[in-house]
Amino acid sequence: MGLAVKARPLTYVAHALAVVGTVLVLVWIIHFRGGLAWEATNKTLIFNIHPVLMLIGFIILGGEAAVSYKSLHLKKEQKKVVHLILHAVALILGIVGVYAAFKYHNEAGIDNLYSLHSWIGIGVISLYAIQWIYGFIVFFYPGGSPGLRSESIPWHVAFGLFVYGLAVANAAIGFLEKLTFLESSGVSKFGSEAYLVNFTAITTILYGVFVIISIHAQGDPAPADEYSYSAI
Repeated sequence: MGLAVKARPLTYVAHALAVVGTVLVLVWIIHFRGGLAWEATNKTLIFNIHPVLMLIGFIILGGEAAVSYKSLHLKKEQKKVVHLILHAVALILGIVGVYAAFKYHNEAGIDNLYSLHSWIGIGVISLYAIQWIYGFIVFFYPGGSPGLRSESIPWHVAFGLFVYGLAVANAAIGFLEKLTFLESSGVSKFGSEAYLVNFTAITTILYGVFVIISIHAQGDPAPADEYSYSAI
Protein backbone atom coordinates (compact mmCIF):
# COMPACT_ATOMS: atom_id res chain seq x y z
CA MET A 1 0.00 0.00 0.00
CA GLY A 2 1.39 3.38 -1.00
CA LEU A 3 1.86 6.28 1.35
CA ALA A 4 -0.69 9.10 1.16
CA VAL A 5 1.95 11.56 -0.06
CA LYS A 6 3.16 12.47 -3.53
CA ALA A 7 6.36 10.78 -4.64
CA ARG A 8 7.74 13.47 -6.93
CA PRO A 9 8.63 16.07 -4.22
CA LEU A 10 10.29 13.30 -2.23
CA THR A 11 12.40 12.32 -5.24
CA TYR A 12 13.56 15.94 -5.52
CA VAL A 13 14.86 15.72 -1.96
CA ALA A 14 16.56 12.43 -2.79
CA HIS A 15 18.23 14.00 -5.84
CA ALA A 16 19.47 16.92 -3.73
CA LEU A 17 20.87 14.55 -1.10
CA ALA A 18 22.59 12.60 -3.88
CA VAL A 19 24.38 15.76 -4.98
CA VAL A 20 25.36 16.61 -1.41
CA GLY A 21 26.64 13.08 -0.77
CA THR A 22 28.67 13.14 -3.98
CA VAL A 23 30.30 16.44 -3.08
CA LEU A 24 31.04 15.35 0.49
CA VAL A 25 32.71 12.06 -0.43
CA LEU A 26 34.78 13.71 -3.17
CA VAL A 27 35.93 16.47 -0.82
CA TRP A 28 36.89 13.86 1.75
CA ILE A 29 38.82 11.66 -0.67
CA ILE A 30 40.47 14.39 -2.74
CA HIS A 31 41.13 17.06 -0.10
CA PHE A 32 41.73 15.01 3.05
CA ARG A 33 42.85 11.62 1.70
CA GLY A 34 45.05 12.76 -1.20
CA GLY A 35 42.95 11.57 -4.13
CA LEU A 36 42.60 8.14 -5.71
CA ALA A 37 44.56 5.94 -8.13
CA TRP A 38 44.38 2.44 -9.50
CA GLU A 39 48.17 1.98 -9.32
CA ALA A 40 50.23 3.83 -6.69
CA THR A 41 53.10 3.38 -4.28
CA ASN A 42 50.81 4.93 -1.67
CA LYS A 43 48.35 2.05 -1.41
CA THR A 44 45.79 4.21 0.41
CA LEU A 45 45.06 5.90 -2.91
CA ILE A 46 43.92 2.54 -4.23
CA PHE A 47 41.58 2.07 -1.29
CA ASN A 48 40.12 5.55 -1.89
CA ILE A 49 38.45 4.23 -5.04
CA HIS A 50 36.27 2.05 -2.81
CA PRO A 51 34.21 4.68 -0.93
CA VAL A 52 33.83 6.83 -4.05
CA LEU A 53 32.48 4.02 -6.21
CA MET A 54 30.40 2.44 -3.48
CA LEU A 55 28.64 5.70 -2.62
CA ILE A 56 28.35 7.44 -6.00
CA GLY A 57 28.29 4.34 -8.18
CA PHE A 58 26.42 1.81 -6.05
CA ILE A 59 24.28 3.63 -3.47
CA ILE A 60 23.39 6.78 -5.42
CA LEU A 61 23.00 5.30 -8.91
CA GLY A 62 21.18 2.34 -7.40
CA GLY A 63 18.85 4.72 -5.60
CA GLU A 64 18.24 6.74 -8.75
CA ALA A 65 17.40 3.51 -10.55
CA ALA A 66 14.94 2.60 -7.81
CA VAL A 67 13.09 5.94 -7.90
CA SER A 68 13.14 6.25 -11.69
CA TYR A 69 9.58 4.93 -11.87
CA LYS A 70 8.45 7.81 -9.66
CA SER A 71 10.81 10.61 -10.71
CA LEU A 72 10.69 10.32 -14.52
CA HIS A 73 7.63 11.35 -16.50
CA LEU A 74 8.22 8.83 -19.27
CA LYS A 75 6.35 5.95 -20.79
CA LYS A 76 6.39 2.63 -19.00
CA GLU A 77 8.80 0.91 -21.41
CA GLN A 78 11.19 3.87 -21.31
CA LYS A 79 11.21 3.83 -17.52
CA LYS A 80 11.92 0.12 -17.55
CA VAL A 81 14.99 0.62 -19.74
CA VAL A 82 16.29 3.47 -17.54
CA HIS A 83 15.65 1.36 -14.42
CA LEU A 84 17.50 -1.60 -15.92
CA ILE A 85 20.50 0.36 -17.19
CA LEU A 86 21.04 2.40 -14.02
CA HIS A 87 20.93 -0.74 -11.89
CA ALA A 88 23.40 -2.43 -14.26
CA VAL A 89 25.83 0.49 -14.04
CA ALA A 90 25.43 0.60 -10.24
CA LEU A 91 26.17 -3.13 -10.03
CA ILE A 92 29.27 -2.88 -12.24
CA LEU A 93 30.66 0.10 -10.32
CA GLY A 94 29.88 -1.66 -7.06
CA ILE A 95 31.83 -4.73 -8.17
CA VAL A 96 34.79 -2.54 -9.19
CA GLY A 97 34.56 -0.76 -5.83
CA VAL A 98 34.66 -4.05 -3.94
CA TYR A 99 37.56 -5.23 -6.08
CA ALA A 100 39.43 -2.01 -5.26
CA ALA A 101 39.18 -2.84 -1.55
CA PHE A 102 40.57 -6.34 -2.19
CA LYS A 103 43.33 -4.90 -4.38
CA TYR A 104 44.32 -2.46 -1.63
CA HIS A 105 44.35 -5.17 1.02
CA ASN A 106 46.39 -7.56 -1.13
CA GLU A 107 49.00 -4.96 -2.10
CA ALA A 108 49.23 -3.53 1.42
CA GLY A 109 49.49 -6.96 3.06
CA ILE A 110 46.18 -6.68 4.90
CA ASP A 111 43.85 -9.63 5.48
CA ASN A 112 40.59 -9.77 3.52
CA LEU A 113 37.08 -10.39 4.80
CA TYR A 114 37.81 -9.96 8.49
CA SER A 115 35.08 -7.41 9.30
CA LEU A 116 31.29 -7.36 9.45
CA HIS A 117 31.34 -4.59 6.82
CA SER A 118 33.15 -6.83 4.33
CA TRP A 119 30.90 -9.82 5.01
CA ILE A 120 27.73 -7.82 4.52
CA GLY A 121 29.24 -6.12 1.48
CA ILE A 122 29.89 -9.39 -0.33
CA GLY A 123 26.36 -10.52 0.52
CA VAL A 124 24.82 -7.27 -0.74
CA ILE A 125 26.70 -7.34 -4.05
CA SER A 126 25.72 -10.98 -4.58
CA LEU A 127 22.04 -10.37 -3.79
CA TYR A 128 22.01 -7.25 -5.95
CA ALA A 129 23.36 -9.26 -8.89
CA ILE A 130 20.77 -12.00 -8.37
CA GLN A 131 18.02 -9.38 -8.22
CA TRP A 132 19.20 -7.73 -11.46
CA ILE A 133 19.53 -11.02 -13.35
CA TYR A 134 16.08 -12.17 -12.24
CA GLY A 135 14.56 -8.80 -13.15
CA PHE A 136 16.23 -8.86 -16.57
CA ILE A 137 14.97 -12.36 -17.37
CA VAL A 138 11.43 -11.92 -16.06
CA PHE A 139 10.66 -8.30 -16.94
CA PHE A 140 12.91 -7.55 -19.91
CA TYR A 141 14.27 -10.48 -21.94
CA PRO A 142 13.09 -13.07 -22.70
CA GLY A 143 10.32 -11.98 -20.34
CA GLY A 144 8.03 -14.07 -18.20
CA SER A 145 4.35 -14.70 -18.69
CA PRO A 146 1.92 -11.96 -17.58
CA GLY A 147 0.99 -14.10 -14.59
CA LEU A 148 4.60 -14.61 -13.54
CA ARG A 149 5.39 -10.91 -13.87
CA SER A 150 2.31 -9.95 -11.89
CA GLU A 151 3.18 -12.38 -9.10
CA SER A 152 6.83 -11.34 -9.13
CA ILE A 153 6.25 -7.58 -8.82
CA PRO A 154 5.66 -7.35 -5.04
CA TRP A 155 8.52 -9.75 -4.32
CA HIS A 156 10.82 -7.93 -6.74
CA VAL A 157 10.08 -4.59 -5.06
CA ALA A 158 10.29 -5.96 -1.50
CA PHE A 159 13.53 -7.87 -2.11
CA GLY A 160 15.03 -4.90 -3.91
CA LEU A 161 14.21 -2.59 -1.01
CA PHE A 162 15.66 -5.09 1.45
CA VAL A 163 18.94 -5.33 -0.48
CA TYR A 164 19.11 -1.56 -0.96
CA GLY A 165 18.41 -0.86 2.71
CA LEU A 166 21.10 -3.35 3.65
CA ALA A 167 23.52 -1.62 1.27
CA VAL A 168 22.85 1.79 2.84
CA ALA A 169 23.25 0.39 6.34
CA ASN A 170 26.51 -1.28 5.36
CA ALA A 171 27.79 1.95 3.85
CA ALA A 172 27.21 3.63 7.21
CA ILE A 173 29.12 0.81 8.90
CA GLY A 174 31.92 1.30 6.38
CA PHE A 175 32.22 5.01 7.13
CA LEU A 176 32.30 4.24 10.86
CA GLU A 177 34.93 1.55 10.40
CA LYS A 178 37.19 3.74 8.27
CA LEU A 179 36.85 6.72 10.60
CA THR A 180 37.70 4.52 13.57
CA PHE A 181 40.89 3.40 11.81
CA LEU A 182 41.77 7.00 10.95
CA GLU A 183 41.21 8.20 14.52
CA SER A 184 43.38 5.38 15.87
CA SER A 185 46.16 6.59 13.56
CA GLY A 186 45.99 10.20 14.69
CA VAL A 187 43.01 11.92 13.04
CA SER A 188 41.26 14.14 15.58
CA LYS A 189 37.90 12.86 16.79
CA PHE A 190 36.60 16.43 16.72
CA GLY A 191 38.50 17.59 13.65
CA SER A 192 37.06 18.71 10.33
CA GLU A 193 37.72 15.36 8.62
CA ALA A 194 35.89 13.41 11.31
CA TYR A 195 32.90 15.72 11.04
CA LEU A 196 32.98 15.46 7.26
CA VAL A 197 32.95 11.65 7.32
CA ASN A 198 30.09 11.60 9.83
CA PHE A 199 28.03 14.07 7.80
CA THR A 200 28.69 12.00 4.68
CA ALA A 201 27.37 8.92 6.47
CA ILE A 202 24.29 10.81 7.70
CA THR A 203 23.64 12.13 4.19
CA THR A 204 23.91 8.59 2.84
CA ILE A 205 21.36 7.33 5.36
CA LEU A 206 18.95 10.20 4.64
CA TYR A 207 19.29 9.57 0.92
CA GLY A 208 18.41 5.92 1.41
CA VAL A 209 15.41 6.85 3.56
CA PHE A 210 14.03 9.23 0.94
CA VAL A 211 14.58 6.66 -1.81
CA ILE A 212 12.59 4.05 0.11
CA ILE A 213 9.83 6.51 1.06
CA SER A 214 9.59 7.73 -2.54
CA ILE A 215 9.02 4.19 -3.77
CA HIS A 216 6.15 3.71 -1.33
CA ALA A 217 4.62 7.13 -2.06
CA GLN A 218 1.96 7.88 -4.66
CA GLY A 219 3.14 8.31 -8.23
CA ASP A 220 1.65 10.77 -10.69
CA PRO A 221 -1.74 9.58 -11.96
CA ALA A 222 -1.83 8.66 -15.63
CA PRO A 223 -4.33 7.04 -18.01
CA ALA A 224 -4.20 3.27 -18.32
CA ASP A 225 -1.60 3.08 -15.56
CA GLU A 226 0.99 4.17 -18.10
CA TYR A 227 3.34 5.71 -15.54
CA SER A 228 2.90 3.38 -12.57
CA TYR A 229 5.75 1.60 -10.86
CA SER A 230 3.98 -1.74 -10.74
CA ALA A 231 3.08 -1.97 -14.43
CA ILE A 232 6.41 -3.38 -15.54
